[in-house]
Amino acid sequence: MLGGGLMVSGMAERLQAVVARMARACERVGRDPAGVRMVAVSKTHGPANVRAACELGVTVFGENRVQEARQKIPLCPGQAVWHLVGHLQTNKVRPALALFEMIHSVDSLKLLLALDVAADQAGRRLPVCLEVNVAGEASKFGLPPDQVAGVLRETAHLRRLDVVGLMAIPPVSVEEGATWIRLGTVLFGRRDSWKPARLPQGGETDGGDQ
Repeated sequence: MLGGGLMVSGMAERLQAVVARMARACERVGRDPAGVRMVAVSKTHGPANVRAACELGVTVFGENRVQEARQKIPLCPGQAVWHLVGHLQTNKVRPALALFEMIHSVDSLKLLLALDVAADQAGRRLPVCLEVNVAGEASKFGLPPDQVAGVLRETAHLRRLDVVGLMAIPPVSVEEGATWIRLGTVLFGRRDSWKPARLPQGGETDGGDQ
């Protein structure tokens, strides 16, 4: 298909530019670029965009909403690995476990414990990151920095969760600590118009996940 070919071509150019930028950033701070991985944030982008990214070797995709991911993932290539990068409410823990290999946005002890119980019941281990609101912005979710140590102490009691790092949006002048880089528009281009189908009245909704 001509349209699909053009989509892949344009995305390939953007991906090449991103990889080059990442390599330069790693060189400046003496890091191996192989230690930095990409998460292609595919929210609002349809399965066609995900397929195009997979053709270019992108494997990890990030979604913000459980409802959107639930409808999109079955339409995407099977080799794609899915991470949740958006806010997760405790009433969406079980469907999130069924969809995602990793949760980046654990922003409370309550959510951490709920995920551990659900993962134990599902018989699986789940890597997670604690989301930290480093700038104290009211518009963003995340633990206040002074609560992180206390929450980390509680992880000693977890049965099924592995807290593998922190997720934060630091000032733009900081670049040497990240091991996962989230890419959205810089990879996919302008936001797509794809939206999950509206559920019938009385069906389950997303409960306001952001």
